[in-house]
Amino acid sequence: MAADGAKSYIAAMPYGRFDPERHERRMQRLRQIPVRQLVPNVITLLALCAGLTGIRLAIEGRLELAVAAIVFAAILDAIDGRVARMIKGTSRFGAELDSLADFVNFGVAPGLILYFWGLRELGNLGWIAAMVFAICAGLRLARFNVQIEDPNRPSWAGNFFTGVPAPAGAIAVLLPIYLFFLNVPVPVAVTLIYTIAIAALMVSRLPVLSGKKMGTRVPPEMVLPVIVVAVLLVALLISYPWPLLLVGTAVYIGCLPFGWFSYRRYQQADAAVARAGTAAVATAPGVSAADAPPTERSDDERPIRLN
Repeated sequence: MAADGAKSYIAAMPYGRFDPERHERRMQRLRQIPVRQLVPNVITLLALCAGLTGIRLAIEGRLELAVAAIVFAAILDAIDGRVARMIKGTSRFGAELDSLADFVNFGVAPGLILYFWGLRELGNLGWIAAMVFAICAGLRLARFNVQIEDPNRPSWAGNFFTGVPAPAGAIAVLLPIYLFFLNVPVPVAVTLIYTIAIAALMVSRLPVLSGKKMGTRVPPEMVLPVIVVAVLLVALLISYPWPLLLVGTAVYIGCLPFGWFSYRRYQQADAAVARAGTAAVATAPGVSAADAPPTERSDDERPIRLN
């Protein structure tokens, strides 16, 4: 009788039969989420809180604290990804949450801070510059999400960003405010041009060194020096924030061309390997010149494709 009841229950289910795949998907939704996947998301949400607080502080005129909130959000953004990889807590949800938080923290918030600080003196032009920066940050993040899933990217492409990343762009675009805090006046028109220039660098095709391969392993003899340097940087950031941020921004912008030269070297090495492989196939016994694959043009003859 029980078996007959079970059969009648299954027959009465939607679709008229038991769907094992649908049942498995439902069970996966009901499974508990490991804590290690929650930790990076909590850090991302803390960064988002810092960015939103920076907007509020800018509206209230407390610019020093507003800029400090953006810097704090950038530090948390640099931490959450590394923490996720170290504890194997990466997830698709975390990646999407990180992109949305980055748009607010490093696109909307810096643009509004610059607007309330000085760009609003230009009226509509100042507001347009703030909007352009925020929009370029959003486009930069959307392009990053698309490119990271490209299966045709070479293995070394992970060493580079395409365009200035959003956190670095947010820290760099606030350079006029650093100068203002150091009693160096900056014309508002110069701030407008500089804001649009940083926005253009974010959506550009310029290859920028990512630094993702750095900091994953530290030699034993370098542990203490690294700790001392980290503590020193934190102390300098607390004691002399504006000179440190000014120098750091200037050095970062000055080092951008090195990423392009490094990218070119990788491309030239790939082209040399491709030409060597083509020559080896063409000279192999029993292979005619017509059967050999076409020789790839050199990097000087073809446009650069930045992945």
